[in-house]
Amino acid sequence: MEEQARVDFVIEVIKKRISALQERVGDLKSEIVEIRKNFWDDVTVNSEDLYEMAETYASMRQQAEILTEREVTHRHDFTQLKALKKLESSPYFGRIDFLEDEAKKADQIYLGIASLMDDEGENFLIYDWRAPVSSLYYDYPPGPAQYKTPGGMITGTMELKRQFIIRDGQMISMFDTGVTIGDEMLQEVLGNKADSQMKSIVATIQREQNRIIRNERSSVLIVQGAAGSGKTSAALQRVAYLLYRYRETLKAEQIVLFSPNPMFNSYVSTVLPELGEENMQQTTFQEYLTHLLGKSFKLEDPFTQMEYTLTAVHKKGYQERIEGINYKASKEFLHVIDEYAEHLKQDGMIFKNLKLRGKVLISSKEIWDQFYSYDSYLSIPNRLKFLSEWLLKQLKEFARKERNEPWVEEAIELLDEETYIRAHQNLQKKRRYSEDTFDDSDRERELLSIIVVQKFIRPLRRMVKGMGFVDTKKIYRQFFAQIRNLTPNWSVICGQTIEKLDRSELAYEDATPYLYLNEKIVGFHTNNSIRHVFIDEAQDYSPFQFEFLRRLFPRGKMTILGDVNQAIFSHSAGNKTLIDQDELHNQEHTEVIVLKRSYRSTRQIVDFTRGFIPGGEEIEPFQRDGKKPTITQVKDDQERIGEIIHQIKELQASGSQSIAIIGKSAMESKAVYEALQPFISLRLVSKETISFEKGTLVIPSYLAKGVEFDGVIIFDASCETYCKESERKLFYTACTRAMHELHLYAKGELSPFIYESESTTYVRD
Repeated sequence: MEEQARVDFVIEVIKKRISALQERVGDLKSEIVEIRKNFWDDVTVNSEDLYEMAETYASMRQQAEILTEREVTHRHDFTQLKALKKLESSPYFGRIDFLEDEAKKADQIYLGIASLMDDEGENFLIYDWRAPVSSLYYDYPPGPAQYKTPGGMITGTMELKRQFIIRDGQMISMFDTGVTIGDEMLQEVLGNKADSQMKSIVATIQREQNRIIRNERSSVLIVQGAAGSGKTSAALQRVAYLLYRYRETLKAEQIVLFSPNPMFNSYVSTVLPELGEENMQQTTFQEYLTHLLGKSFKLEDPFTQMEYTLTAVHKKGYQERIEGINYKASKEFLHVIDEYAEHLKQDGMIFKNLKLRGKVLISSKEIWDQFYSYDSYLSIPNRLKFLSEWLLKQLKEFARKERNEPWVEEAIELLDEETYIRAHQNLQKKRRYSEDTFDDSDRERELLSIIVVQKFIRPLRRMVKGMGFVDTKKIYRQFFAQIRNLTPNWSVICGQTIEKLDRSELAYEDATPYLYLNEKIVGFHTNNSIRHVFIDEAQDYSPFQFEFLRRLFPRGKMTILGDVNQAIFSHSAGNKTLIDQDELHNQEHTEVIVLKRSYRSTRQIVDFTRGFIPGGEEIEPFQRDGKKPTITQVKDDQERIGEIIHQIKELQASGSQSIAIIGKSAMESKAVYEALQPFISLRLVSKETISFEKGTLVIPSYLAKGVEFDGVIIFDASCETYCKESERKLFYTACTRAMHELHLYAKGELSPFIYESESTTYVRD
């Protein structure tokens, strides 16, 4: 067969390249080890005179340059070797025959995860999927087509579009297709079992996903996608595309991904390396908050807040706390903070005393007087810079006066021998270069007193340079003590907030406003090195947090991905859109892409779950058939546990490698784990879990977001657990984690959301 013959030929080329590269990489590694081992033997060190020192420096630099050149070459060859090894098993996945306008013969273009040229280096045997010409494969059916290059638009006719499934060098299947990537390939990929890590989707990228991946125009790209529509996968391929497209100017460390939790970071960590690219920076918004506030406060995380909203409904102050969460997330509250910061220009700043050994050197009142002595037209950060300089001068003067105090003499007596020797050596140097005569003991005592005082003053100087003399905690507390009637229950909200602050605790809803106020006071610490910011599960972010991130990364283009139907946090549950575009500052360069087709779940699962949410009829299931979801009502907990154990064993027997028993909260999940653990091997996932692994696990609904499983069991789908309108999206999110099978159990009345799906979409046991 012609196509198999070409596969054989290309693999033979790849094997030869691998063999040659392996030998070269091995030789380079040996050479690098040898250079490092003998570095100083090959460098003549001579410091007799300036000429010899210059010779020594030149010799060292030459050796270092040789080592660097070998290391760069080794790194490049090793990267090529990894790419070739990936191509060896499955060299390419697609082919297009493209006839450019006015050309006589069509070019045969084969697409893979990396480029490969022939031995002469003149023709591509494989084109990288990110190359400009490769966009034809994703965007057009056979017929008129065009693609954009740095030199302009190329037009022509696509005469053939063909897809391959190649495994271990053998052509498993081959088919010609139209505009979308053929169902055969998608069926093969989507029908596989869930893995512990997300996989690359370059062979099955759809046209709408390709628009996301190759978007270069937009400063803000908003992707609203249904559950399982491939938002995150497309985003990761977008990172790979950007690193390829701008490989001369963009590095992986200039891209940051904010993901929902540490476990999700583990889940997506292999996608870019699979494509031959380094991973971008990955973090969570909570990790960023902890980095900045973790030393000052016991900081609440979003999952603890979520657990509170799910389990503390009957506790005193619950409704007021929810009201506070929602208000503190709003842009309205941000504007109130802005107004408060303006007020601080005239009055209200609070400073800390500068103390040394229990003695107040500069009182907070003196600092306050000095701050407000500066012109009021100056911004607070600029005034603080002037104030910092003034404080440093005061500390310098104090240090000079303090040298003769009795406590200094006492401290000198306690100095270690090393400090004495160092002081003596300094005196000898001064004697060598000075014609003055002086008493060694007096000068030594003077030098030691300087050392002692500076040792005590140094932390104060660091504090002043870092603006640590500003008491932001008390300023934020003062805000809640002074500002009145922002919401109906504002006085209770203020009391709750102050109570936490007095215990050095900071609620999750207060963390971003606190940071924002601090930045308004001391000046924004922007990150200008980041060029692209990716925010996944963006529906969980508040308007306040979006604005904060926008200011934090002023030079970064933003890719915002999420699903309003999975907005499960209190502050976002009622959102109609992913982000309010009226709040964006660059609307002409903002693009919104909506993904309606769901690929994760079988048609039967999508038909069932889309009934839970408004507008769910617009979600298009991919035509992959499976079993209908099942709903089992039980009379008591013991019967439910028995039914679930039986179901888990059936799923395992059918080949399911990843099974999730999803509880509503961490509290419920822990109880479920303890009930099941004596009978079956399983793992409990908590907010501390950092890696996603195969197997059977119990997980809270809000931690399951963003990942997928072969089979999902909803432990409690009763009205008692999922009944309130605020729980609708949480229920939808939990059910849409299932790829192949979904099973729901309930004691008593079913959740009303279930009845909003057609009865023909599920099976009642």
